[in-house]
Parts: sequence; structure tokens; C-alpha cells
Amino acid sequence: MGDFYQTLGVGKAASADEIKKAFRKLARQHHPDKNPGNKAAEEKFKEVNQAYETLSNPKKRKQYDELSRLGAFGPGGFRPGQGGAQGFDPSMFEQSGTQWQGADLSDVLSGIFGGAAGGGGRSRRQAAQRGADLQIEVTLSFDDSLRGATVRVPVEKPDTCGTCRGSGAKPGTAAKVCPDCQGRGVQAQNQGFFSLSQPCRRCGGTGTIIEQPCPTCGGTGVERQTRRYTVKIPAGVKDGTRIRIKGKGEAGTRGGPAGDLYVVTRVAADAVFQRRGDDVVVEVPITFAEAALGATVKIPTPGGGRVSLKIPAATQDGRTLRVRGKGAPRLKGGGHGDLHARLRINVPPRLNKEQRELVEKFGKTQPDPRAALFGLGE
Repeated sequence: MGDFYQTLGVGKAASADEIKKAFRKLARQHHPDKNPGNKAAEEKFKEVNQAYETLSNPKKRKQYDELSRLGAFGPGGFRPGQGGAQGFDPSMFEQSGTQWQGADLSDVLSGIFGGAAGGGGRSRRQAAQRGADLQIEVTLSFDDSLRGATVRVPVEKPDTCGTCRGSGAKPGTAAKVCPDCQGRGVQAQNQGFFSLSQPCRRCGGTGTIIEQPCPTCGGTGVERQTRRYTVKIPAGVKDGTRIRIKGKGEAGTRGGPAGDLYVVTRVAADAVFQRRGDDVVVEVPITFAEAALGATVKIPTPGGGRVSLKIPAATQDGRTLRVRGKGAPRLKGGGHGDLHARLRINVPPRLNKEQRELVEKFGKTQPDPRAALFGLGE
């Protein structure tokens, strides 16, 4: 592995744009699609990509330059030795006072080149991974959203195989240590004093192989199943409320924990009430006489029950009156929101003879309501 600057054909003071321009030129020149069957071009293409990946990243480039300054890169790339331009002495890190003093050299190189890197093929197998989170929706009636409910929800998901209990191996057998990597999960490629490690091709980085896979899951340790969970919906949920059920998502891999299940509530529309946060709105029809003279009427409340509403005299259409504490339950902090009664003056579609005479007589006593508004005179 030679000098990355030389690989790209740029100087050590090259700008980011100069490095990118040089990379694009060389990548087009040595791309495998333009050089089918040319192993030399393929290797050159890999070197160019690795060089650009390091030098295009400011942090990696800084670390690479410091290693180069300490003599880590001679004519043959990484080489053991006693320092100077022809080799690299690890003791220089103890004397240099650089940011790597006392650090694990393999971690430094891993940060520059990616993957695991270090003396003696030191490495780690692939880590356990947490399962993915899942989300489902449940539809509730308006009343159930206010008083709460308990529902059973079916969830189809990848889950731990019931036959092999997640091992991936046929019952009565077991996974074996990978003979290629000896259970480490990686294989090292020596580069002089250092070694760069890659995931083991045979075991895929798990460190184990399954010679007799489970017939149910095919060796994955996971099978798709439908599980049914009982979910308690708290009182006061809104449309779109997310309820988290820990550990009921997809199964983890390599011994990792399961993800979480999120239940999203969808609240059906109600013929009488409308939700506004923790408040509830209801439209209340009233007669002309009730609006003009005032009255006390009974109105329904969310979740059942009734309450008396006092309508002031001379109430206009669309006026909203508030009834405190008669709205929806609050999910946080306790208590309830308010009930907002929007008054609508009801005009009869038909009038009988007596009603018409009374309205006509009343109308003659009223001034023109448009006169003052629009400046209309007699």
C-alpha cells in the first residue's frame, strides 16, 4: 500500500478540489467496466478509491499526514523499521506527543482505512444488532378514545424461530466455530508490521457456521409469524397518538434485543362532537326566541351525560360558550379539557299562518340592520 498522494498523482498540499479532480480522472481510466478482465486495472481502481476515501475526509487526511510525517510510509507502504524515511517504529508514538500518544494503534488505523486494523490480526466479530421497530394502526370510536379501551392487535413480523429458538441450527445440532477465522469473524491481510482486517467470507463475520440449518427458518434463526398483543389504550388519546410497547418489534440478530412496537391510534369521526386538542366542540341549535330572550338549555357532554347551558339574551349566531372541565381527558397532567358550545340559530324551513303573522308583525318593529352598516338611508 503506497503513498496515497502518489496514488492520485497530487502533491501533499493539494486542495480538496484538486484531489477530487484527480480521483475522477483516474477512476474513469481504470474503471472495471472500461477494462473488462484486466486485473491490474481492477487493483488500481481499488487503490485509487481507497486513497480518495482517506484524503477526501479532513479528519482521516490529518491522521494520515501525521503517520506519514512519523515515517510510517516508505517506498513499500507500511513497513517495520527504526523510523526515518524507510520505515516505521511504533515507539515513535510514545515519543511524539501526538494525539495518538498512549492510544491503541489499531484504532487509529481503523479510523483511517475503515474496518479493523492492527498488529497480530486483532479484530472483533460482528456485533449483535437490535431488531427494527414496528408500527401498526388501530381504529377507535370517538367514545372509546375518551374513556380508553383494551384491544387485541395482530402483528405480522420476523420473530425468533420457534423450532431452533433462534440458533439457526437444526434441532439436535449446533453452530460450529468457523475454521477460516477461528471464531474471530474477520480475516487479516498482512501489510508488513500492520494487518488490515475484513469480515470473514465464509461465516459473514459471525464467527460461526451452521452445517445443518434449521428446516423452518433456513438457518437465519428468524421466521415470519403473526403475534397477537393486548394493548391498553389510555383515556384521552387523539388521532395519531403513538403508544410504545417495549420489546415487541422485530427480533434482534446475533443475540441483540428486539425492537419496539408502536401502536398509532386512529379516531373515527363523531356525528356530534369535534376534537380540538384536549377541548371538544359541539354545535348547539337554538330558536330565534331563545337567542333573543335568553334561555337555559340541556346539551350533551362527551362520553355521555348532560349539562345545563345558560344562553344570554341577544345572543348572535355563531357565539361560543365554554363549559369548563367537560372536554376530553388529558393524557398528561390529569384533568379534562373544556367543552365549547357553538350556538346556531335555527330558522324553521316552513312557517304556519300564525307564525308568519307574528314574524311579520315583529319585523315591522325592527330597524333596517343594513342601514348603519352600509350607509343606506330612506
